[in-house]
Amino acid sequence: MSVLLKLDMPEGAFSALRKDPNEFAKELRLVAAVKWYEMGIISQERAAEIAGLSRSEFIFSLAKFGVSPFQYSIEEIKEELARG
Repeated sequence: MSVLLKLDMPEGAFSALRKDPNEFAKELRLVAAVKWYEMGIISQERAAEIAGLSRSEFIFSLAKFGVSPFQYSIEEIKEELARG
């Protein structure tokens, strides 16, 4: 099931990013999904769904934004290695 969401955007937003409204909407979904994933709010699977991508496509898209596909902090990795 999908829900239609209407956003009022200034026309300048489209020209600033050099995207038509459909491309803009797709990019907006991806950016939101990446940020929510980066913040640990949603899983990779859910983020991919929001972005309209397969999970592998989403993982490759993370590199575009400099976001790691792994949601572990340095401290968590050190703890894991110490237990290891």
